[in-house]
Amino acid sequence: NGTANWFRVQFKEEQAHATILMNYVNAHDGKVTLMPIAEVPTQWDSIIDAFKHTLEHEKKVTSLISGLYTLAVQENDYASQSMLKWFIDEQVEEEEGVQDILNHLRMIKDNGYGLYMIDKELGARTYTQASPLATSAE
Repeated sequence: NGTANWFRVQFKEEQAHATILMNYVNAHDGKVTLMPIAEVPTQWDSIIDAFKHTLEHEKKVTSLISGLYTLAVQENDYASQSMLKWFIDEQVEEEEGVQDILNHLRMIKDNGYGLYMIDKELGARTYTQASPLATSAE
């Protein structure tokens, strides 16, 4: 239950991040076109596999945001650079957080009490507003 809670909160956070980006594009006279995404896995062999997959996904997102930042630099788009800086900092936190969970899971291995404790800790995670970039449109 705790791990499921962690992923539910993560989902809400990612939705808020997407909203921030869409609001930014719309505010700058851009056009947001939402496209279907590829199906994502929903079952893993272990909790460690679930968090390994999550870490790889966060690294992919970091790469995509870095690419946007590089483009903003090339275009001398200082407003976008400023906005994307928050996302870069957020991704550092995201990767570190998932890596910490993985490190703890690897330490406890199959210890039932350890798994119980980490699940309890993950269950305590709550959702907070995504960023200072959030607007009332969220």
